[in-house]
Amino acid sequence: MQPDIASYHHALAPAHRALCDALAAAIGAHLSKAEGKLWHGHPVWFLDGNPIVGYSLQKPGVRLMFWSGADFDEPLLAVRGKKFKDASIFFNQLSELDPVALERWLALAARIQWDYKNIVRRKGRLARIETADRPSPIEQEPPCPAT
Repeated sequence: MQPDIASYHHALAPAHRALCDALAAAIGAHLSKAEGKLWHGHPVWFLDGNPIVGYSLQKPGVRLMFWSGADFDEPLLAVRGKKFKDASIFFNQLSELDPVALERWLALAARIQWDYKNIVRRKGRLARIETADRPSPIEQEPPCPAT
């Protein structure tokens, strides 16, 4: 675990620390190519400079946020962003965390990505990132009409 993320965890209450330790371990195991660091004061993991998943302590609990989660089609990720494609869920203790669902969400996070890294260059417009197993529908040519 990155030292800055470990420091973030150390400042948490024991129940929240156990939950965040488990989240960090799962993210590290399932997104092994992701770079984890504190971003805007909270742990966030990036693939090729694009934010994928992170968490933060808020009043309702620990918010696990997926930057492109609105396209995961996962009902438990019910807290949706107003401007972008993010989706979240809140937890207060480790026993609330479903490891099977978390593993599924992390796999989706690697496959379904919107380009937040270049959002400033695109003047606030998001574009879908093509991943190896899921080409971007935006960048695909339309099918040829039957003749």
